[in-house]
Amino acid sequence: MNDLRRWIKGDRGSAVVEFALVTPLLLLVALAVLQITLALHVRSTLTAAAAEGARAGALADAGLGVAEARTRDVLRDALGGDAAQDIVATRMTRDGTELVAVRVTGRLPLLGTFGPTIVSVEGHAIRERP
Repeated sequence: MNDLRRWIKGDRGSAVVEFALVTPLLLLVALAVLQITLALHVRSTLTAAAAEGARAGALADAGLGVAEARTRDVLRDALGGDAAQDIVATRMTRDGTELVAVRVTGRLPLLGTFGPTIVSVEGHAIRERP
């Protein structure tokens, strides 16, 4: 019985040590999940803005400048002014169909909101004829 009491008293304070060892690991995992979520949000928003710009540029009376301007407006409203590094709108033909394509190159946040320019997404829309 005395051995049992000594063994029970020997565990005193172990919960505090376990908490101190496990908490940084859980915090690291939580921050990694948040960072991945932020990166996916930025990529998804860049893709949606490229598609919206392509739709605006595909209208019958619109030009490529309208596509680029609409893409910039959507990105400025959604992510702020410096989300996109480069926006290029082009006309192309694929399988006999005229398309407007908008390519957006932007920064992927890999450490907080900072990161290299490595994301390039494209949006397409079928061009209307006047």
